[in-house]
Amino acid sequence: MVGRLGVAAALVLALYGGARAEEAVTPPDPHATHDAGRSRAARSGMGSSAAVDTSGAIWAAAVDGGRLVIRRSEGVGRGWSAPIALTDPDERVEADGDSRPHVAAGTAGEIYVTWTHPLAKPYTGEIRFARSIDHGRTFSAPVTVHRDRQQITHRFNAITVSRLGQVFVAWVDRRDAVRARAAGLPEYVGAAIYFAVSDDRGATFRGDYKVADHSCECCRIALLPQDGGSINALWRHVFAPNIRDHALAFLRPDGSATTPQRATFDDWQIDACPHHGPSLAADAAGTLHAVWFAQSSPVAGAFYGRLVDGRVEGQRRLGSGLAEHPDIVAYGNRVIVVWKEFDGTVTRLRGMTSGDKGLHWSDIDIATTPDASGQPQLLRIGERFEVFWNTRADGLSLTLIPFP
Repeated sequence: MVGRLGVAAALVLALYGGARAEEAVTPPDPHATHDAGRSRAARSGMGSSAAVDTSGAIWAAAVDGGRLVIRRSEGVGRGWSAPIALTDPDERVEADGDSRPHVAAGTAGEIYVTWTHPLAKPYTGEIRFARSIDHGRTFSAPVTVHRDRQQITHRFNAITVSRLGQVFVAWVDRRDAVRARAAGLPEYVGAAIYFAVSDDRGATFRGDYKVADHSCECCRIALLPQDGGSINALWRHVFAPNIRDHALAFLRPDGSATTPQRATFDDWQIDACPHHGPSLAADAAGTLHAVWFAQSSPVAGAFYGRLVDGRVEGQRRLGSGLAEHPDIVAYGNRVIVVWKEFDGTVTRLRGMTSGDKGLHWSDIDIATTPDASGQPQLLRIGERFEVFWNTRADGLSLTLIPFP
C-alpha cells in the first residue's frame, strides 16, 4: 500500500483561488492568491518524478532532508539505491503539486534533472538543471537554464529528450506581464510558455524561445517527443475572455513553435489557477491521447480524450468527480491512465487500461493510503508498465500495472 492525504477537486479550487502569480513584493498583489492558500496536499513536499533509462533502470528525483536527491531502482520489488545529492542544503527546491522536480533519460544513458528554485520575492523562481553523462555515476553542478535573470516567475519546469537526442526544457514565464505593466499597457492575462534547447547533452542551452502568450500561471506542461525531432507541448491556456482549457503546439529544435491550437473544449470560465496540468501520450498510429482536469458544468472532474484534427474524441470522465492529477502512457495499441481520489479519509490510486487505442476500457484499483502523497506517474519499462508514487507513509514506490 502507498501513502497520501488527498484533496477533493472543489476544495483544491477554493484553496488555490486567484488568477495572477505576480512579482510584487510589499504588499503582495491582492490577486496573486493562488499560491497563498495552499492545501495540506500541496504543501506536503511530496512532489517527485521518475524516468526510465536505456537499460530499463528507473531514476527518481525527490526532496530529502532539504536537498534534491536522485535514486535508482531496477523496478517493482527491487528497492532504491542510496541517494545522490544534486543541490546544496541552501538551495530551495519546489516539490509541491504541479511544481516539482522532473527527470528525463537521454539516448546514450544520460540522466537529466530539472527543478524550480524559488527566489526571495513571492511567486518567483529559476529553472535549474543538472545532468549525468556517465549513466548516473556522477552529476554536474546545477545551472540555470534560461537567459532571463530577472527576479520574476520562471516556474513549473518540464523536460524531455527529442528523438534526435536534443534536450528540451519548458517553463511558465511572467516576463511579458512584467514588461506590459512597466509600459503601462493593459493587463497582461496569465503568463507565457517559454523553452530552451540543448544540442550537446545538456552542456549548454540556447533560448529563451517563446511558445505562446497567456498561458495559465501555475499548471504543469506536458511534453511528448514526435518524429523529426520536434516536441508536442500541451498546457492549460487562457482563451478569451477567461476560459482555462488547453492548447497544443509543436516545439521545434530551431526555437520556433507552431501556432497554438485549442485542444480541449470544456469552456471552464474561472478567474483562478487550479494547479492541475495535463498529460499526453501517443499510440502506435501517432494518435494523441490526453488527460486533464476541468471544473466546468454540468460535469466536472478529470477527463480522458483523443486529440484528433483539432477535435476531442471519446472524452470520458475518470472515476468519480473526485479524480485528480491523472497521468497517461501509451505503447502500441495499449493506453493506460492513472489518477488518485480522496474520499475524506483515504486516497485511492486508481486507473484504467485499454488494449484498442482507447476505444474500450477496464477499470483497476491500485493502492490506498491515509497520508500525504505526490502525484502518480506512469512508466513504461519495455513491455511492462509501472506506476511511480511518492507517499509519506511508504516513500518512493513502484507498482506493476496488470495488463492482459
